[in-house]
Amino acid sequence: MHNGRFKFEKLKIWNKAMDFGEEIDKLTDSFPKKELFNLSSQIRRASDSIALNISEGAIGQSNLEQKKFLGYAIRSLA
Repeated sequence: MHNGRFKFEKLKIWNKAMDFGEEIDKLTDSFPKKELFNLSSQIRRASDSIALNISEGAIGQSNLEQKKFLGYAIRSLA
């Protein structure tokens, strides 16, 4: 952490992933209530996983490890 911010917070891709997660939350709010614990929950967890994997890969990881976590983020997006 530097100046109260983590390294990943400066990454455009992480910020876009966070924005994407917020948009997914808004979208899934409009899903039928019967999907609350099924489809909407699964989609929200997958979108959260994108930013989480980007941040985990950016914290003290080697380039190889960072690429591995970016791969996880891409799979979550898919």
